[in-house]
Amino acid sequence: MANRNGVKWSREETILAYELYCRTPFSKISQSNPEIKKLAELLGRTPGSVGLKMHNLAHYDPELKKRNVTAMAHGSKLDGEIFSEFCNDWTELSYQAQEIRARMQNVEVREIIDVGDIDDIPPGEYKERVMKNRVGQYFFRMAVLSSYGNKCCITGMSKSSLLIASHIKPWNVCDEKTERTNPCNGLCLNSLHDKVFDRGLITLDNKLRLIVSKEMKNAEMDQQTRDWFYGYEGKQINLPDKFLPGKSFLEYHNDVVFLG
Repeated sequence: MANRNGVKWSREETILAYELYCRTPFSKISQSNPEIKKLAELLGRTPGSVGLKMHNLAHYDPELKKRNVTAMAHGSKLDGEIFSEFCNDWTELSYQAQEIRARMQNVEVREIIDVGDIDDIPPGEYKERVMKNRVGQYFFRMAVLSSYGNKCCITGMSKSSLLIASHIKPWNVCDEKTERTNPCNGLCLNSLHDKVFDRGLITLDNKLRLIVSKEMKNAEMDQQTRDWFYGYEGKQINLPDKFLPGKSFLEYHNDVVFLG
């Protein structure tokens, strides 16, 4: 793209900056970040300009305000409009961002991210819905894992192939627009703790401390495994850079999923 430094940011550019903001830890927003460099090249802007726009968008982030994290003092009217439009519609944000990116690169969305065997589905409303869901799942995983520094929030494990963006409130009972791909409905867990959490054998209290079900206490295991597993009981998880687990999602997990 031609050099656009000094040119007013468009709606499409701001959507791309917000989508990247959502999957970038606040502490990693800098002109040396490879993802920011990549977006800057696509937009014909400097990495510093993209980083500044992401800081402007952070001005509207209520979670940062609660934690007294300082962002830019002022965002533009467009920044506020984009934040308000998409802060509760994560699937639409991720879908529009990938469509914009694909159009700018003159490629198909499936060439940017893995959306599976989408070509096997006949064109129509169902195919578009499947595409949106798969793009949304990609966004959810990227946003959740990056928020936790690509480490399991219980054990600190950082082996990416063993990390899961786990839903707190199960996917199949989530509101499609506001909950399914909401990063506040996610935890970064290793594959074992993801499975145990999903089956209600562990949960988190309102202070984000690990609780183990009595059902797990009755399970057979050797003493080394028991010592390792129960060593985390009562401890607070490693907190994310942004997107703290939502209170309503935790309440649902405690009330409906957790076996007690």
